[in-house]
Amino acid sequence: MSKYDASDIQVLEGLEPVRRRPGMYIGSTDQKGLHHLVTELVDNSVDESLAGYAKNVWVVINKDDTVSVIDDGRGIPVDEHPKVKKSALEVAMTYLHAGGKFGEGRGYKVSGGLHGVGASAVNALSEWLFVEVKREGRIHFQEYSRGKPKANVAVIKETQSKDLAADIWGRVKSGTLTTFLADKKIFSITSLDFKTFEKQVRERAYLVHGLFFHLYDLRTDTEKNFYFEGGIASLVAHLNKNKNPIHSPIYIQKVSENLSVEVAIQYNDSLSETVESFANVINTLEGGSHLTGFRMALTRGINDYARKSGAIKSGEDNLIGDDMREGLTAIVAIKMDSAKLEFEGQTKTKLGNAEIQPIVNAVVKEGLDIFFEENPSEARRIMEKVVLSAQARLAAKAAKDSVIRKGALEGMTLPGKLADCQNRDPALSELYIVEGDSAGGSAKQGRDRKFQAILPLGGKILNTERARLDKVIQFEEIKDLIIAIGAGISDTFNIEKVRYHRIIIMTDADVDGEHIRTLLLTFFFRYMPQIIEKGYLYIAQPPLFKLTAGKEEQYAYSDEEKDALVKKAASKNMSIQRYKGLGEMNPIQLWETTMNPENRILKKVNIDDATAADEVFNMLMGGDVPPRKKFIQTHAKYATLDV
Repeated sequence: MSKYDASDIQVLEGLEPVRRRPGMYIGSTDQKGLHHLVTELVDNSVDESLAGYAKNVWVVINKDDTVSVIDDGRGIPVDEHPKVKKSALEVAMTYLHAGGKFGEGRGYKVSGGLHGVGASAVNALSEWLFVEVKREGRIHFQEYSRGKPKANVAVIKETQSKDLAADIWGRVKSGTLTTFLADKKIFSITSLDFKTFEKQVRERAYLVHGLFFHLYDLRTDTEKNFYFEGGIASLVAHLNKNKNPIHSPIYIQKVSENLSVEVAIQYNDSLSETVESFANVINTLEGGSHLTGFRMALTRGINDYARKSGAIKSGEDNLIGDDMREGLTAIVAIKMDSAKLEFEGQTKTKLGNAEIQPIVNAVVKEGLDIFFEENPSEARRIMEKVVLSAQARLAAKAAKDSVIRKGALEGMTLPGKLADCQNRDPALSELYIVEGDSAGGSAKQGRDRKFQAILPLGGKILNTERARLDKVIQFEEIKDLIIAIGAGISDTFNIEKVRYHRIIIMTDADVDGEHIRTLLLTFFFRYMPQIIEKGYLYIAQPPLFKLTAGKEEQYAYSDEEKDALVKKAASKNMSIQRYKGLGEMNPIQLWETTMNPENRILKKVNIDDATAADEVFNMLMGGDVPPRKKFIQTHAKYATLDV
């Protein structure tokens, strides 16, 4: 038996725990985690605004992928910390759980950085970082290497920043400037995605009144500025910009000594729901007690008014929560004492404070009652919307009961067009959804029947963005797909019953093929989003070209790859065939190029931003033409036309 004593217990000091287990502090070490670093610094500046000081936050993405975050707040204290006997700046940057969020009433009352690891975690995960603090006319400076100070805090005469950051900092009388380079030893990607980060900054601008956000990307010479006087009511209007709202936004606010509750609600004529929740400006992606309280109040408030107004007749059942979701766009935001805030997980994605639920419930119920009484015509339109949704729900339930029997859901009565695989282990099985019977026939012949199933589609499926569930499941091609997957649909969907853990869309490389692919993606996003979230959905990449020189054949999957092969071969006798459809390949070619796991190319479908995805699907596949026309006109120059 090996020796096990006190010497085996490892003690990690300073910021070493962050470097050893970065995922515990920032969620991941991919680009999402990289964005989290910047938002930690931005949220420190937001805290200064919530405390009544900072009026501006500047974020500069420099040409070398370094990032500078500047605010015009009070500046991090630089005097000696009474307990640690070091500058408070160094303490804030090098100690976990150190910051203005932990003081007894002396720090930040409202703060997003609950755990106090923001700046120090950024420091720990940076190849290098420096901070400059302006207080009382002096610039205080400290530089770090992977979280460790290179020297003591010192007063400097000139800024160490360059270019735009230096220009901005020169105009700031007091505040904090932080510049860092993410550590390549930690992060797989060290270059920020501007569009993703822009959304995160815009969110905070909606949530924090009186704070200007200035975002610059010097890599592409891009500038964005955000300031929204209307707050979350403006955010709701932004989320509904490509939809048709049926009433003006409902804005509900109540501020007490210990809690601020803000809610904005606006229904539109679409079939989808967009609801976001925030706690101290942090986007709680998994919801929590504040969102639960909101949903309870919405259901109760609408039911009460529906009965009072006669939208629900005596003897009829109450509307249920699902009836309220169709076409709902809403923002739920709370602000409270950061010391009492409870999140589930370091990355703060779910609010855990149980006492918040009844408070939000009461505030929203009261606000809805007042709005309905004062705006009867708009209340009537909302009632008509949710009652119609309830009728559709009942119709869909009846359709499911009649069209999809229990045995079919469990895969006992599979569709005749499906060529199933022999393997019954979902983790080892894959389903190819193939455009056209011709390509479907080739795929059936060329596949490895042990683990590959084939389901041919006879043509374009129904646009599910514009159809309710009862119509969706009556469409023959979609019904076959639902039964083949075997996990139900919508509210009855059970991810544990999915029969294949790789579901692969394989369509022609032409306009029709891309349209069919988009229709399928719309279906999965709207009715089986769990498949995308689990990482089960893929897009096959068939070759675009076959290059033949004598008896030698090569395949190219892009124009660039084709040009490179032609250049390498330097052969005047080479013939080039452009594949227009999957049916042009025989079974062996289809296997070798597109289905063989040894050399095929698959693109995994994922949802980085559900709200943005909802916006795109609604714009491209919804019934409102002007937004789609504008999108096409704006992006036409980027289209690749094969004519």
